[in-house]
Amino acid sequence: MSLHYVSGGECGRIFREFDWDSNPLGPKDAWPVELKVLVNVMLGSLQPMLMVWGPQQITLYNDGYSLMCGNRHPDAFGKPFQDLWFDIWDKVEPIISAAYAGQGTSMDDIEFTMHRKGYPEETHFAFSYTPVRDHSGTVLGMFCACSEITGEVLMRREQKLQQERLRQVFELSPGGIATLIGPDHIFEFANEECYSIIGAGREIIGKPIAEALSEVAQQGHIEKIDEVYRTGKPFVAKGQSIELNRGPGGEKQDRSIDLVYQPMRDAVGEIFGILVQAQDVTERLAEERHKELVAHELGHRLKNQLAMVQAIASQTLRSAPDMNVARQTLAERINILSRAHDTVIQGGLGSSTVRNLVGQMLAVHDDPSEPRFVVDGPEIHVGSRPALSLSLILHELATNAVKYGALSTQTGKIEISWQVVGENRETFEFTWQEKSGPPVCPPDREGAGSRLIKAGVSGVSNSKVTVRYEPSGLQCNVVADLRAFQQDH
Repeated sequence: MSLHYVSGGECGRIFREFDWDSNPLGPKDAWPVELKVLVNVMLGSLQPMLMVWGPQQITLYNDGYSLMCGNRHPDAFGKPFQDLWFDIWDKVEPIISAAYAGQGTSMDDIEFTMHRKGYPEETHFAFSYTPVRDHSGTVLGMFCACSEITGEVLMRREQKLQQERLRQVFELSPGGIATLIGPDHIFEFANEECYSIIGAGREIIGKPIAEALSEVAQQGHIEKIDEVYRTGKPFVAKGQSIELNRGPGGEKQDRSIDLVYQPMRDAVGEIFGILVQAQDVTERLAEERHKELVAHELGHRLKNQLAMVQAIASQTLRSAPDMNVARQTLAERINILSRAHDTVIQGGLGSSTVRNLVGQMLAVHDDPSEPRFVVDGPEIHVGSRPALSLSLILHELATNAVKYGALSTQTGKIEISWQVVGENRETFEFTWQEKSGPPVCPPDREGAGSRLIKAGVSGVSNSKVTVRYEPSGLQCNVVADLRAFQQDH
């Protein structure tokens, strides 16, 4: 059989011009048919191909493979295989020896450190070594089809590194972030803040959102995510009210969440998932509502200042032994009232104790010579935000008592008490009880002051205020989680 091959490019030219008579393979016309056939296949192929032939393991290759040889091409053509890859022979020799022993080898990725261009470089190849036999089964050589995949491997590695960096950014994000994959919206990733929002300890990774957060599915959010996945149009909502099973025992809690559902697209622009961004704004919105209430309260207090000063003046003049004492006492009380009002305007008291807060109120509204208040309670620390709220509540109760309640008469009294209650002593309880004042009836409408009182203690999400208009006198009860009540925000 004679050789019939296409030009074969540069390696085809080298093949034609090569001195085969002085090569261990000998003259081309004397080559076995297996070698002639494979040379035709190799030189006519665009895929990188290599042949190693005979006991001397002579190397033949095409233009595609020559690119892998670096500076060793064209000198390596027609030379022993070890001469070509001497720097990585410790890894190549077992594979070529296995091929000569009749065992094929295939690898999707083998890594070498090569010096083919005069410097060390990391390289990766996908290849298969196939033994070539004659009609009797004797191995004549090895045929290899291969591809250098160094660029692809390094690109995948860089992509993985970028993904890991992105994951770290997501992990450190102050907001909740999760990724949902596929039309069933399966959780692939969720950062720590996301777990904080939905409830720590919930197993969601690998589950569809309809299964992982069934309560969300019941509130129509699956339909919203479906629409984003179908249309590619993001969904944005501020202060979205969502009921989540996030309590310690899995009980439901109402939360306000800022939400964004963003479509994630692949390289060709097809949507493959949803990026969820969430921010729990429950406390912030509560604080904003509280500030709005305080703003209304400021207006309410400004309107009542003159009436308060008049009441303090009347009470002081009635009990003072002479005008000098009256003048001094009145100045002190008005100064205390002014400082309390400044505290409200400035928005904070700093941490304090319940007794101190009650004492500040008594300095304005009680007369040591004719006490109208009975106070009883232990020393209990109060955090900064709860301290401001409790101070406002106390002054509002006292203002109402001066205008309409027990302090509007000569005989009225007010009992103030507080304690820590509960099986584990986890609850703060405060009571304001008016007695011996005028008959009490509920107001026709709720004013700003009443709304401020019922708003509860700022910074304590589960505080509760109860106001009862008993005929014998108004009663106000404040209950709050002790730990939150004492926390400095």
